Amino acid sequence: MALYCIGDLQGCNAPLQALLDTIDFSPSRDTLYFLGDLVNRGPDSAGVLRRLMQMGGAAQCVLGNHDLHLLAVAHGVRRVHRGDTLDEILDAPDREAMLDWLRRQRMAILEHGHLMVHAGVLPQWTAAQAMSLAAEVEAVLSGPDLGGFLTRMYGNEPATWSDSLAGADRLRVIVNAFTRLRFCTLDGTMEFTVKEGAAKAPDGYLAWYDVPTRRTQDVTVAFGHWSTLGLVLRSNLLSLDTGCVWGGALSAARLGADAQQREIIAVPCAQCAVPG
Repeated sequence: MALYCIGDLQGCNAPLQALLDTIDFSPSRDTLYFLGDLVNRGPDSAGVLRRLMQMGGAAQCVLGNHDLHLLAVAHGVRRVHRGDTLDEILDAPDREAMLDWLRRQRMAILEHGHLMVHAGVLPQWTAAQAMSLAAEVEAVLSGPDLGGFLTRMYGNEPATWSDSLAGADRLRVIVNAFTRLRFCTLDGTMEFTVKEGAAKAPDGYLAWYDVPTRRTQDVTVAFGHWSTLGLVLRSNLLSLDTGCVWGGALSAARLGADAQQREIIAVPCAQCAVPG
């Protein structure tokens, strides 16, 4: 049995096939953990979703900001953005099946000593707390008030977590941390405008994973989302968005018993390159 974490797909179905061929993937033997942004910008988002749905339990997925954007567009909450490639899903005869599958995916996964999220984890949260908070959002995503939740999901405030938060504010902070976080202050106040690499942190901010008091340092956090950061490998950190949709590579990490036993596999994605 092999376990793999895989970075952002963003509709790049052909590179995914190439990666599966490279690792000799078998759904009866292996488990793939996809780190969000399954769809959008790339040429075949519908193909990606159909492939993942067919894998059943062999494909475990967390949701990214582009995945939530698709749900919001489908529910009339958001407009299609320039550069979106969602029409093939929205106009597909199996649209509802794909959207229903997507809304039932996870916000965070904690397995095999790895906490897997799309973007990041606030420094105040332990791994157990992160999973509990993820479950709150997952319950709403799969529940009867999905449309109402999506109308209240967007916004940058509150920018700081408090255990006393409730309602839409509470869920918005959770979603923003898991799907948008790059930089924050020592007290976990989030910043959402800067998208460059960690060296470009705004004054007073640092990469979320470098906060010295981060309470998830006892697990390995695996994440995507940050293509300008690229591949980062530490004993307790895996950054795996290597910009497939921008013509980079689709990267996977085969998980081992410890960091020394990891294996990184990457396939080129020139055929998925979109204008920057």
